[in-house]
Amino acid sequence: MSADPQPVRKPVWFKSSYSGGNTTECVEAAFMPTCVLVRDSKALDSPHISVSAKAWSRFVNASLR
Repeated sequence: MSADPQPVRKPVWFKSSYSGGNTTECVEAAFMPTCVLVRDSKALDSPHISVSAKAWSRFVNASLR
């Protein structure tokens, strides 16, 4: 049985609630099936980082303490 290629999911970016209100410190993230993407919202075409969903969860939970 062969698997049909799955369509590539385009990231849906959202701004961090901790980003600065003066638009100088903007971080955006996008949830993907196997990871979370993070980028600078002022540099949309620059590289982004990819972290595992597990690492992202640990990061978020640690920041809530």
